[in-house]
Amino acid sequence: MGGEAQPHNLLDRFLGNQPLVLAILLLVDSLHLVFARLLTPYLPPVTAALYVLGVAFVEIAVVMGWRGMIRWSVFHRHRLFFLTIGFLVALATTLSYTAVHYIDPGTASLISKTYTLFALALSVFWLRERFHWRAWLGAGIAVAGTFVISFQPSDLLQLGTLFVLGSNFAYALHAAVTKRYGDEIEFANFFLFRVGSTALFLFIFMAGQAEWAWPGWQAWGILLIAGTVDVVISRILYYLALRRLQMSLHSIILTITPVVTILWTWLLFDTLPTLQSAVGGAGVILGVLIVTTSKQQRMQLLHAAEKGRKR
Repeated sequence: MGGEAQPHNLLDRFLGNQPLVLAILLLVDSLHLVFARLLTPYLPPVTAALYVLGVAFVEIAVVMGWRGMIRWSVFHRHRLFFLTIGFLVALATTLSYTAVHYIDPGTASLISKTYTLFALALSVFWLRERFHWRAWLGAGIAVAGTFVISFQPSDLLQLGTLFVLGSNFAYALHAAVTKRYGDEIEFANFFLFRVGSTALFLFIFMAGQAEWAWPGWQAWGILLIAGTVDVVISRILYYLALRRLQMSLHSIILTITPVVTILWTWLLFDTLPTLQSAVGGAGVILGVLIVTTSKQQRMQLLHAAEKGRKR
C-alpha cells in the first residue's frame, strides 16, 4: 500500500514546488515552435506534426497499457467530443508548423500570445462570461501590437502571421470546448484520446495532401525528442499545473514564453525578430498581461462576494 502511494506523494511534492514547476513549464512551452522549425528541412509541416503526435500517442499508450489504465469506453461515450477537439488541435498544429516556414519561431511566438484574446472572445460570446474594462483595454493593446508586427514590407511575414492567428483561434476553440464538455473526463484517458484523435486527423490531412515521407535518422532523433518534450511532458505539465497552481501564475508564465523562444531562436538559428516585431511583440505581451491580471482580479472579487453571501 505504501509503495503505491509513493509516486503520488512525489508528484504532489513536485507540483508543490512552484518555482521549479514554473521554470520547467516555461522551458518546455517555449520549445513548440522551435521543434517545428528544426523539422522544416526534413519533412512537410503536416507530416512532421503527425510524427510528433504519433510518437507521443505511442509513448502514452504503452505506459497506460502496461499499467492497465486504458478505458476504450471513455472514447466511445465521448467520441464526438474527442473527434471535435482532435480536429481543432490538428488544425492548430498544422497551421503553427506551417507558419515557421515563413517566419522565425521568435516572431511567431510573440504573435501566438494573441491566443488569450481569442480565449477572451470565446468566454464572452459562448461561455457568457463578463470582464472588466481593463481586460478590453489589454485586448486592444495586444491587437495593436499584432498589427505592428504584421504590417511590415514582407508578404511572408504577413502570411506567417495569418497562419499563427488561425492556429491560435483553433486552439482557443479547442480549449473552450474542453472546458465546457471535458472537465469531468478522467485525466489519463482524456489525454490519451485527445492526442490519439489529433494524430488521426493529422493523418487524414497528410493523406489529403499526399505528403507522406519517411524520416531519416536525424529527423527521427528530433521527432522522438519533440514528441516526448513538446507533447507528453509539456501538455501533461500544462494540464496538471493548470489544475494545481494559481491561475494568475500559470497564465503569466505562459505569457512570457516568447522571451525564451526568442533566445532559443537566436542560439539555434542565429535569427532575431526585427525591431518593429519586437516593439509589436512587447505590446502583445503587455496587453495579454493586462487581460490576465484583470481576469484574476475579477475572479478574486467574485470569490470574496460569494464568501460574503455565505456568511
